[in-house]
Amino acid sequence: MAPSSKAEKKAAVDAAAWMFNVVTSVGIIIVNKALMGGYGFSFATTLTGLHFVTTTLMTIVLRMLGYIQPSHLPLSELLKFVFFANFSIVGMNVSLMWNSVGFYQIAKLSMIPVSCLLEVCLDKIRYSRDTKLSIGVVLLGVGVCTVTDVSVNTKGFVAAFIAVWSTSLQQYYVHYLQRKYSLSSFSLLGHTAPAQAGSLLLLGPLLDYWLTNNRVDRYAYDTPSVMFIILSCTIAVGTNLSQFICIGRFTAVSFQVLGHMKTILVLVMGFFFFGKEGLNLHVVVGMIIAVVGMMWYGNASSKPGGKERWSHSLPTNKTESRS
Repeated sequence: MAPSSKAEKKAAVDAAAWMFNVVTSVGIIIVNKALMGGYGFSFATTLTGLHFVTTTLMTIVLRMLGYIQPSHLPLSELLKFVFFANFSIVGMNVSLMWNSVGFYQIAKLSMIPVSCLLEVCLDKIRYSRDTKLSIGVVLLGVGVCTVTDVSVNTKGFVAAFIAVWSTSLQQYYVHYLQRKYSLSSFSLLGHTAPAQAGSLLLLGPLLDYWLTNNRVDRYAYDTPSVMFIILSCTIAVGTNLSQFICIGRFTAVSFQVLGHMKTILVLVMGFFFFGKEGLNLHVVVGMIIAVVGMMWYGNASSKPGGKERWSHSLPTNKTESRS
C-alpha cells in the first residue's frame, strides 16, 4: 500500500474513532441527565459499576466470537489501573458534590497540564511552542464557556486534586499498558472491565448512600427509569471502548484537548433542547476560541517536532506478539 494511501486510511480511522467517542459520550451525558434529573436516580457510582458490568458482558461475547485473542496483563498492573480508575470515578463524583460548578470545571481543565506533565516526566515527550500555545488557547476557550462561579473549600480542593491526578494517571495508563503489553483496546477492556465492575458494585452503593443519604435498593424503580438505566449501560459500552481506542491511537493529552469538543457540543445541544438561557455572547466567544485552539493543536502536534519523544525508553513485553 502506498504511503499516501496508508496515511489516508489512518486519518479516516482516527476520525471515525473520535466521532465514535464524541457521539457516545454526548449521548450518555444526555441520557444520564434525563435519568438523574427526570427520574431522581442519583446513584452515580453504582450506575458506573453497572456500565462496567455491561462492558464486561460485551468483552465475553467478543472473546467467544474470536474478536479478542488471549493476552496477559500482570496482576500488579491491573490492580494499579483499577486503583487509579476507581479513584477517578469516586473523586469526580465527590468533587462535583463538594465544589461549585465553576471550580469543578477548572479542575477538569487542569487535567490537560497534568497529563502533559506525566508525558514529559514518564515518556520524555517534548512539545513545540505552537503545541503549548494551542493547548493554552483550548483551555482559555473552554474556561470562558464553562467557568462561572468559583468558590473553594478545603475538602472540595482535596477531592478535586485526587480526581484530577487519578483521572490523568488512569488515562496515561490506558496508553501505557496498550503499548507495553501490545494489547488491543478490546483486550485491555477484557482485563479491566470485570475488575472495575466488581469493585464499583461493592463500593458504589456505600458511596452513593454517603453522598445522597439514599439507598439504591430503595429507589422506586419503574419501567421508564429501568429503560433509561439499560440505555445508559448500552451507550456506556461504546463510551468505554471508544475511550480506550482513542487513547491507544493517540495519547491522553490529545484525548483531553480534542475531547473538549464534547463540552462544546453539550453546550450547543443544551441550547437547542432547553432554550437560549444557557447560550450568551461570552459562551459563543469561548466556543469559537476553543474550536480555533483545537484546530491549531491538531495542526501543530502533527508537524515534525510538534510533539516527539526524546528517547524510546519504554520497552514492550517480549512475551507478547504484536497483532
